[in-house]
Amino acid sequence: MSDSSPLPPVRLHPEAELARDALSTPVLSRAARLARWAGPETRVDAGGGLVDEQLPAAAEALDLSGDDAAADASEAWRVAVDAGLVEIVDEEEGTVRAGEDLALLTGGSPHDVLAVWLTALETVLADASVPDLEGLADLVDEGGEIDLSALDWDPEAEAEFLDGVLGNLYLLTAGEDTPGDAPVPLPALAASVIVPSDMGEPTNDVLEQVSDAMMRLDDQFRTLEPVGLVEYQPVDEALMADADEEPSAPVEDTDVSRYGMVRLTPLGLYGMRARLMEAGFEAPAVGELADKGADALLDGTAQYPPGAAQAETERWLERREPLAAARELLAAARGSDAGAPLRRLRCQQALSLVGASAEPALREVLDDAELGGLARVWLTEHGAADVPAPSEAMVYWLTIDTVAAQLAAEGNSEELRALVQGLAQQHSGFFDAVWRVDHPATADVLEAMGRLHPDKKVAKEARKAAFKARSQQGG
Repeated sequence: MSDSSPLPPVRLHPEAELARDALSTPVLSRAARLARWAGPETRVDAGGGLVDEQLPAAAEALDLSGDDAAADASEAWRVAVDAGLVEIVDEEEGTVRAGEDLALLTGGSPHDVLAVWLTALETVLADASVPDLEGLADLVDEGGEIDLSALDWDPEAEAEFLDGVLGNLYLLTAGEDTPGDAPVPLPALAASVIVPSDMGEPTNDVLEQVSDAMMRLDDQFRTLEPVGLVEYQPVDEALMADADEEPSAPVEDTDVSRYGMVRLTPLGLYGMRARLMEAGFEAPAVGELADKGADALLDGTAQYPPGAAQAETERWLERREPLAAARELLAAARGSDAGAPLRRLRCQQALSLVGASAEPALREVLDDAELGGLARVWLTEHGAADVPAPSEAMVYWLTIDTVAAQLAAEGNSEELRALVQGLAQQHSGFFDAVWRVDHPATADVLEAMGRLHPDKKVAKEARKAAFKARSQQGG
């Protein structure tokens, strides 16, 4: 992912609902319980962790039992410290007290609760990037330091790998081509960060890398599920027992779930968006333009997919009186800059949601050079009476504006290719007339038509017209 272009807009659940989800996650609820359990007699070591003697009592306070009880209690304590639920008063004596953020979990706003959860999430993500340290004592050198080279572990590379996987999972969740709540097969997610995009059939070496990545991700997603970031169906244990033979084994569609399935939860989507914005990405969310002006709405939704653009526009309209909203949208749609055609397309789509009450605003711009064609289309579609016929110049101007907007929104799509073919078939003199249109995008549109039209003769006519238009514009 590049932080230079915006990510797809996401639809977040209300913060109050997400805060309730955060409070109910095992990681945060355990950390809060330990923070409330801690008292004057609680002691921590030099690193801030509970001393070994207190781990059994901490585990009991959390109703934990079994071989992993002490380790789970220790992890919960570490989260409590990192999230500000517990504060170390005296490092030498190892005394603690309740942290200021503990009160936020019961008395703070939903946003406050989510801020605490985000801190807990970072602790768990850091843990997820650490390999299984069983046999760690064998890796301690003569100076008492852990020999990381013997682990074959690069902490920075491992964190980047997990960030890349979670970033791809975010993109899949935010995209409109797949349902946001659809789980993603683990092999596909691993392949998305391992297999080069231009590779046809993966080599055996690449398949082995994907298999290794799946095993790493299986451990990592098991770690991340208790903090509420993901819902995870682990890899079938029977497959893991025979993992050395799996990379070359065919995966049947009916069996894909046995290889692991994962999806971001609504809380996880919120958390990933917060992390991406912290890292400098532009990560929009539907609804954040609702209290801004029409100019911000039209510019902000310019590159949104259709469904997200409509949802954002609907929220914007809900806060406004229809006629006033229509006038504001039309005013914001004016302009001769490169983004203006797409603004007018988004304006036209927004006006289709306003309804018949917008009619006076559309009639007010019938004589406007940039909006008159749009207004006539809207009025005709809504069955208005006495709609003046457009001049030929206005028809051609609107044609150029529409194609320019489609180019900006979709690029060289099949829909645009069909539109180009239809326009060229309207009458034999189309290109002889259209190059004269006084629109900043005329030459660019005609060049695009030359690229897109499948008929070589027509494409050549379009390129000739583009040359004439550029000469007319002096460029």
